[in-house]
Amino acid sequence: MSTSGKSSSSKKVAGKKKENPVLTERSKSVWVYSLFTDFDISLFISGKHFRLYEKMGAHLLNIDQTDGAYFAVWAPNAQEVSVVGNFNKWDQTAHHLNKRWDASGIWEGFIPALKKGEVYKYAIKGFDGVDIQKGDPFATRWEHPPRTASVIWDTDYKWRDKPWLKKRPKLNALNQPMSVYELHLGSWQRDPAEPKRVLTYKEIANSLVPYILDMGFTHVELMPIMEYPYFPSWGYQITGYFAASSRHGTPEELMYLIDELHKNNIAVILDWVPSHFPGDAHGLYHFDGTHLYEHADMRKGFHPDWKSYIFNYDRNEVRSFLISNALYWLDQFHADGLRVDAVASMLYFNFSRKEEDAATNEFGGSENLGAIQFLKDLNEAVYGNYEGVQTIAEESSTYPGVTHPVHAGGLGFGMKWMMGWMNDTLKYFKNDPINRKFHHHQLTFSITYAFSENFMLPFSHDEVVHGKSSMIYKMPGDEWQKFANLRLLYAYMFTQPGTKLLFMGNEFAQTHEWDFKSSLDWHLLQHAPHLGMQKTVRAINNLYRSEPALYEHSFSYEGFEWINADDAAHSVYIYLRKSTKAKDTLVVILNMTPVYRENYRVGLPFKGKWKEIFNTDAREFFGSGKHNEKLLISEQVDCHGREHSISLNIPPLGAIVLKQGK
Repeated sequence: MSTSGKSSSSKKVAGKKKENPVLTERSKSVWVYSLFTDFDISLFISGKHFRLYEKMGAHLLNIDQTDGAYFAVWAPNAQEVSVVGNFNKWDQTAHHLNKRWDASGIWEGFIPALKKGEVYKYAIKGFDGVDIQKGDPFATRWEHPPRTASVIWDTDYKWRDKPWLKKRPKLNALNQPMSVYELHLGSWQRDPAEPKRVLTYKEIANSLVPYILDMGFTHVELMPIMEYPYFPSWGYQITGYFAASSRHGTPEELMYLIDELHKNNIAVILDWVPSHFPGDAHGLYHFDGTHLYEHADMRKGFHPDWKSYIFNYDRNEVRSFLISNALYWLDQFHADGLRVDAVASMLYFNFSRKEEDAATNEFGGSENLGAIQFLKDLNEAVYGNYEGVQTIAEESSTYPGVTHPVHAGGLGFGMKWMMGWMNDTLKYFKNDPINRKFHHHQLTFSITYAFSENFMLPFSHDEVVHGKSSMIYKMPGDEWQKFANLRLLYAYMFTQPGTKLLFMGNEFAQTHEWDFKSSLDWHLLQHAPHLGMQKTVRAINNLYRSEPALYEHSFSYEGFEWINADDAAHSVYIYLRKSTKAKDTLVVILNMTPVYRENYRVGLPFKGKWKEIFNTDAREFFGSGKHNEKLLISEQVDCHGREHSISLNIPPLGAIVLKQGK
């Protein structure tokens, strides 16, 4: 399938209806037919078929002028597989699929007269002799939860984002600004007249696109939108890996949302979960009466924290399934990136387990070698097939080379969440300012390893749930100090090396923890402190996008230099952000205390005239209005080991950015 134009799985197939000599009377309503070639089967069983969605699942076809649906499902250990639905009154004896004669374990067949919108499941007599009904792992649409059947669907959408796809390789590159707005579609915004109803993809598009444009974010990251049965899982317990969640509408409506974002030069990252799946009866667990998708050894196949099941990455067919799924969202939905969830849990058998309860690999180590190979295969497939996309690892361990190329021994991701930076930063900012001098190097430490990987700096949904409090209430002090601290935190974040991610609501200082059951508290914007916070984030985004020094060298020492990292007594930090052009150099000064520091001398990289281009203490941001309004002319006075310096005022709990001016 091309990456632009019309997306449709509908096919007309010329050919002759084939008779199966071993068909019984009860299954003659299923024609023997296959979309698979011998080469497809070879790729599948070797773990190298990355377009399985073109073959597996339900496909509407026309064979010999007969309309109907072709089905293919992998269930190698099943005794029988049939298709059931309203069309045959859920009779598992009516439409038996035929097991292929090869070693693939695929059951398939064509059922005439079935149409788009028909619900169905696979009735499987498992290896253990137990009859079960399963949804289709490759279904492109599912019923609205709590109903659990798959839906025959023929996605038909005419894309209009060809201009975006053409320029995406440049705009989504690692030397460009990347400010990501992470959101949960079910709780970003709701209709006040119907607060219990989640918005549709189209309704979200109408509000989200202008908001992102206004706020200056470059990307949106959608928390999992694949079909999931349990709303409180936030989408991280997926059963329908190939289906857009029906809670918000049809696949075409999700395509419309992505298309509208693309038309406005906003990239879309999808949260993708290859690390685990739930044990729901209609899902992947124990699919054919055996541990097919998951490890049979529960030390490898079960997450003790999430009470969910872990994919068997050693199984070739499972790797084909997962990599096909990743490419499906890039191909059919034009996603610009995948944020891969819980990578650390994939890499290690002893993740969240006591050593005595953990499995080991064949060499006695804790690394999951199958998962490591899977991640390498995944990134090679993604970057080898799509221009201008990115994969981002949510990875919290010290595993080396997560963002290094596969050919150099790395996992091949484009970026990795910088969890250490996030934890150290929040820990520092929670300190009362009077005590910050004792923790000064909590903020300088991250630079010692900042360029070992391509890091993204995240303040995600995980930081504002489960009793961790909202971002504004992590900050110490009275109301004014809390807001000043949070403005300062965001300025620090956006002027540090690395790309950025901010969870919805953080941009206007949502006061309570994120609640997936209701809308964000947009009414807070009636109040000056919250409106000021929103204006601050908008201004920071505009600064970040307009100053090459803040993004050109996000992952290299070339883009960062300390001027003074050691003024613990005053809790002041001063550093440079640098571009390829000296004239774009920025001086960033942070004052982590509520003390207004007048006539503070700062060393400069070179002499000249300097202008304050950003200040978190601006009155429009709900600050106190302490500015350096005049042009600052350097003096030949040694300071911080530099020949030239300036004397200026630093606002309380404030950040200022200087640039050469006229």
